[in-house]
Amino acid sequence: MARSRVAVLKTSPQRILEDYKKLMHLAHYEIFISRNIGTLIKLNLSWTKYFPSCSTQPWQLEGVIRTLFQDGYKKENLIPVENKTVVTDPVKGAENNKWKPILKNYDLQFIPLPDVEWVKYEFKGKLLRLDQIFTEGIEIPKMFIGKNVIHLPTVKTHGHSITTGAIKNAFGGLLKEVRHYAHKYIHEVLVDLLIIQKELHPGIFCVMDGTVCGNGAGPRTMEPKVKNLILASGDSVAIDSISAKIMGFDPMEIPYIRMAHEMELGVGDPLEIEVIGEDISDVNFHFQAKRSIVIWGDQVIRKGFLSPFEKLLLRSSLVAWAPLASNIYHDWLWYPTVGQRKIKEFMKTEWGEFWKKY
Repeated sequence: MARSRVAVLKTSPQRILEDYKKLMHLAHYEIFISRNIGTLIKLNLSWTKYFPSCSTQPWQLEGVIRTLFQDGYKKENLIPVENKTVVTDPVKGAENNKWKPILKNYDLQFIPLPDVEWVKYEFKGKLLRLDQIFTEGIEIPKMFIGKNVIHLPTVKTHGHSITTGAIKNAFGGLLKEVRHYAHKYIHEVLVDLLIIQKELHPGIFCVMDGTVCGNGAGPRTMEPKVKNLILASGDSVAIDSISAKIMGFDPMEIPYIRMAHEMELGVGDPLEIEVIGEDISDVNFHFQAKRSIVIWGDQVIRKGFLSPFEKLLLRSSLVAWAPLASNIYHDWLWYPTVGQRKIKEFMKTEWGEFWKKY
């Protein structure tokens, strides 16, 4: 397989928007994203509330949109989207994460995916798991078919998939809110999402924000770490690999990256990836993926000693207990206490001060 290119830059609040433009040009985004067809801007909402490193940063969104506009992409071809889960609200999330003012400033309309038409789509490629999980057919947003996509994830760990980034960002766009059914086989499902995307999208590009990264029990209850890096690539596997590497993981030991590499869906071996811009050869954040109590409980039910009761607890009319328990823990307990302390500390940093200006 040919070497893939990942651009990495060191940045600061003073030059972040210009650096995003430089980053995208270094990664030759215009090769992947045609001006002549619609382009989905797939945001990343891991929490309806704002928490540093959890979701697409406002400067990340503005940096990408500003670059697209300056390079002559038409606003009618740019479509910002995000989906819901059983515990997130994309409309409120767009407000809390300060996406709405940016989109309004550039005269772009945010589209919550629950509001669009979803259709069953027959994929030609052989899937590993998704067709077994959704036996009645895989539903996707009809508007995704034949459009480019630009993913806007952040650099962070994840309790289910070890790391999360460009590949998993499709998890929140191509699958309905019951996508938590796929947690049991998360690595195979992430590979399936690559197969699906290559059928649906003429062009795929990824812009990842690592100005503030998330360490620990991601994708929510993390320790925000200021790292001042941004990444971009036309290869979702390669950018996730380099993100994992700088976090301190061996990318080829992460199942979804290794499987995607072996199936030639992208380049996962860092030795076969050309990194341009910043020298990251000695970068190691020493991050560790941990599990929140909610993810731990989910895994106990799906793969642990409570697995005989999985269908009853998570696929029957009793399932309402699960999102309620998640909201009680995340929104009512962790966020007002531990979360607020971490946010207060973050707001004292230069990125926290920059956040306040949006």
